[in-house]
Amino acid sequence: MIVHHHPFLAPCRFARLVLAEHALEQELVVEPFWDERPQFVAVNPGMTLPMAFDGDRGPICGAAVLMEYVDERYGDGRPGHRLMPADPFHRAEVRRLVNWFTQKFEDEVSGPIVTERILKLEIPNKKGGGAPDSSALRIARQNAVSHFHYIGSLAMSRNWLAGDQFTFADLAAGAALSVVDYLGEAPWQADPAVKAWYQKLKSRPSFRPLLSDKARLVAPAPHYADLDF
Repeated sequence: MIVHHHPFLAPCRFARLVLAEHALEQELVVEPFWDERPQFVAVNPGMTLPMAFDGDRGPICGAAVLMEYVDERYGDGRPGHRLMPADPFHRAEVRRLVNWFTQKFEDEVSGPIVTERILKLEIPNKKGGGAPDSSALRIARQNAVSHFHYIGSLAMSRNWLAGDQFTFADLAAGAALSVVDYLGEAPWQADPAVKAWYQKLKSRPSFRPLLSDKARLVAPAPHYADLDF
C-alpha cells in the first residue's frame, strides 16, 4: 500500500500503525501538503493526509476512512484479534475515541504543537512558516493536561481505552501522544495511568518504525525511543 503522509502528523502515524498491525507492506511517500502539488490536489482536492492507494484502488483519504477500509478488507486476517469489535455498541465506542484523537486531540493539542514546533520550520514563510506562536503553544500545553486526565480515566477503568480488547482506539491515541512525546511535550506526570498504558502500546512491534522517525530540524526528546521511561 502506498501512503502519502507527513511523519509528524498524528493521523498519518495512526494510518501507519493500522497497516502495520495488519501486516500490510507500506511504501511511504512524504507529501509536503503546503506545496499544493498539482498531482496531489487533482486526486485529493481536500489535501487530506494520509492518502493511500491499495494497488489500483484509491485514493483512500483520511485516517478514519483508511481504518474502516483496512478493517473491512483485511480484518479477517487477524482471527480473534480484529481491531474493530463485533458488538455494535463497542464499535461505536471505538469510532468515538478514534474521532476524539484524530480530530479533537489533534485540534487542541497535537496539531498546534506539531505545527508550531516542526511544521513552521519546514513550511516557507510565504505559506505560513516562521517563528512559533507562543500563545498557541501555551494553550495546547494547557489542553494536554486536561486530555491526559481524560485518557487516564479511561485507562484506569478499562483494560484498553475502548474496553476489554485492544482496538483502533488505542492506535489513534498512541499516534497522537507519540508526536507530542517526540517533542517532550507530553505531561506524563499528569496521570500515571496514561504512562502505563502508553508503555504497553509503545512495546508493540507496529510502534517501532515511529520510534525511529527523526524530524529534519528537531531532535527527539531523550526518552522518546525508550520503552521504559
